[in-house]
Amino acid sequence: MQAMTDLTKRITVPEFAAKKRRGEKLCMLTAYDYSMAALLDRSGVDAVLVGDSLGMVVQGKSTTVPVTLDQIIYHAEMVVRAVSRALVVVDMPFLTCNVSVERSIENAGRILQETGCQAVKLEGGAEQAQVISALVSAGIPVMAHVGLRPQYVHVMGGYRVQRDAEQLLRDANAAEAAGAFSILLECIPATVAAKITSTLAIPTIGIGAGKECDGQVLVIHDLLGLGGGYLPRFVRQYADLGSAVTEAVGRFAADVRTGRFPGPAESYD
Repeated sequence: MQAMTDLTKRITVPEFAAKKRRGEKLCMLTAYDYSMAALLDRSGVDAVLVGDSLGMVVQGKSTTVPVTLDQIIYHAEMVVRAVSRALVVVDMPFLTCNVSVERSIENAGRILQETGCQAVKLEGGAEQAQVISALVSAGIPVMAHVGLRPQYVHVMGGYRVQRDAEQLLRDANAAEAAGAFSILLECIPATVAAKITSTLAIPTIGIGAGKECDGQVLVIHDLLGLGGGYLPRFVRQYADLGSAVTEAVGRFAADVRTGRFPGPAESYD
């Protein structure tokens, strides 16, 4: 039976990993600013991801590729300041962990030092094993990311389900062996995700990877209906705040134009 969430206990990297051993499902959501991060932390999520998805949902770009190290640090520092309980994980942007092991350590080190987060996430499996191992040896916890890799969108030819089960399992095993404390599985068949989850000792966090993963992550804008654009099939929208905001602002604008706002109660004599 799922244990009740303790809303006072700080979630560390070891505690995050231990939840799998206890059979507790993990909940992770993205945040990119202080206000949203504070709300998510109070809601009881286990982890907050400062994703490079900010390039699309915050900056309006078509991919995550343009997001820079300085930009992710800027957003992550705000998020960390708001969070007192959840584990904060920060994406390593495009080319910040691919050029060399030394540069990867330097970039990941900047993220931890300048934001105060607890871990970084990097895209890759077997080919990133050396980098993962080096980061962990340097004291930087790593969440790996296999399956669909948004930073590789041009190589992959778009945002497509990844179906090479042997390669996916190889990537996941290599990431675990290199020292990753968790692995995000994105857009892979549920049967493959289930096999990976049962094979690994570390938690798997799914996004479009079925219900057998040890946890789930969504982009907060998708969950709350704030995106206003394409919604992936695997997303369950729990609110339509985009429509609520549009309606509220429309009423405010109408009241201003007709003189109903401000009324006597909102005025100072």
